[in-house]
Amino acid sequence: MADRGQHPVVVRALTRRFGDFTAVDDVTFDVRSGEIFGFLGPNGAGKTTTIKMLTGLLAPTSGEGSVAGLDIRTERSGISSRIGYMSQRFSLYTDLTVRENIDLFAGLYGVEGDRLEERRRWILDMAELQGAEGRPTAELPLGWKQRLALGCALVHEPPILFLDEPTSGVDPMARRRFWDLIDGLADHGTTVFVSTHYMEEAEYCHRLALLNRGRLIALDTPRALRARVVEPILEVRTDDAPGAVEALRGMDGILEAAMFGRTLHVTVTDSARGADAVHRALGSAGRNVDRITQIEPSLEDVFVSLVRAEGGAVIG
Repeated sequence: MADRGQHPVVVRALTRRFGDFTAVDDVTFDVRSGEIFGFLGPNGAGKTTTIKMLTGLLAPTSGEGSVAGLDIRTERSGISSRIGYMSQRFSLYTDLTVRENIDLFAGLYGVEGDRLEERRRWILDMAELQGAEGRPTAELPLGWKQRLALGCALVHEPPILFLDEPTSGVDPMARRRFWDLIDGLADHGTTVFVSTHYMEEAEYCHRLALLNRGRLIALDTPRALRARVVEPILEVRTDDAPGAVEALRGMDGILEAAMFGRTLHVTVTDSARGADAVHRALGSAGRNVDRITQIEPSLEDVFVSLVRAEGGAVIG
């Protein structure tokens, strides 16, 4: 297929149906060598189904693609040896020790002898698990389990790493440490394909693909995606953010109101008129308004705006 040898991941009109339901619908993109490629979308958007097709776990209904030069339709069995894969469940065997997990995954990928010794040392250093080789994996803190799972996925030094929501449930400090590791891998040439629902993590990606209802609705750098939001966004500080969202729902000139930490981000058709409308609506609802400020869109604002423009996310 075209571009098969030029990019680590190539996807053309990829589609997957389950009966009458289309989970992935005519998706096309390329991933560049050494790139951190972010895959975003609401629940049910088709992210995991796409990853399963790219990693050889699921056959596409139609379309074509290649991963590490292998056809995802006809050479699925060979893909696993050329990629690393880590899911949000970390894929570890908790009844085994740290060393036993490393050795098990090394055996699955044919890593043995001197190379195994070298890779084991690298994993223990990377995961900061020196001296803990005999510790049961079940006893490890979550951040350590995460880094061990990453090391096991990389034991055979694959050129492409797939991460399916790898930081789910991990504390912010562990997530930051994990992304430092990902940055280092990409700097040394590893191509990283990562799905995440943490918008702050999306900022670390070189490019982002946004899926909604199985379709690719945006693909660009984080900076370029932010520039696509042209409607003004107001940050509203109030004494009751959940109540304020309800009070603003359906108001003329207000396109979207959503909680953002302890504040609201309110997308409006016009900045000045929108601020007046917010003051009036919240005043009528008995809510205090501490401050209204126009701000630059965050990636979360971009996400909400683009999904809204495509008819919203699937509910349920």
